[in-house]
This record gives sequence, structure tokens and C-alpha cells, in this order.
Amino acid sequence: MLKNKAIDLLYNVYYSIYYSIKTNIKDTIMSIILISPYEVAKQIAQFARAKRLTFNLSQHSLSERSGVSFGVIKKFERSGKISLESLLKIALVLECLDEFSALFKPMPPQQTTTLDEIINEKTRKRGRQ
Repeated sequence: MLKNKAIDLLYNVYYSIYYSIKTNIKDTIMSIILISPYEVAKQIAQFARAKRLTFNLSQHSLSERSGVSFGVIKKFERSGKISLESLLKIALVLECLDEFSALFKPMPPQQTTTLDEIINEKTRKRGRQ
């Protein structure tokens, strides 16, 4: 009986260590793969600049067409910093506005089996802290 307890203890220790190492590796990999909001903003700015150039637009002509000042466009392409409203105006001119409207679209419900579940499904109105 003592032998069985020792085996169970070793078994539990082994799997605790195994899963904690595996979890730490996954967390490390996730942190390597994820990019910061700053990097995402810089990427968006680079993509916007490339799109502007495919339309053969200068920063001045994009400014005139979008209603966003030349300085804001210049700063955006250099640093990635811009207000949401200005970014949407630029996206409209560069024909990319549809991508923004789908940005926070709700996920489709998981496979619901009955009509009652669909009717009784509650949608959240506020977040919790």
C-alpha cells in the first residue's frame, strides 16, 4: 500500500512538473508571437502608405481628398499615431473602409441545438470588472 502511494505521488509530481513546463513554454511562445499595439499601428501606417502609393497619390492629394491635414498624414505614416476618425477618413479614400466595419463583429453563436436556446440567449450590455 505504501508502494502505491509512493507511485501515485511520483506520478502526480511528474505530471505537475510536465504541465507547468508545457504551460510556461506555451506562454513564452505566445508572448513572442504577439505584437504590441505600437507595432500594429506601425504596420497599419506602412500598409496605408503602400496603398496610397498604389493609387499614385501624394500625401498632399490624400490630404485634400480625405479632409485630413497634411501634417496628420505625415505623422501617421512616420509614427503610426492618428485618431480613429482621421484613420477612417483615409481608409474611405483608400477604399479600405469595409475592413474596419468588420473589425469587432460579434462571433457567430456556438452550435446551438434548440430554438429555445437561441431565444433565451442573453447578450451582454456591459462588461464586468
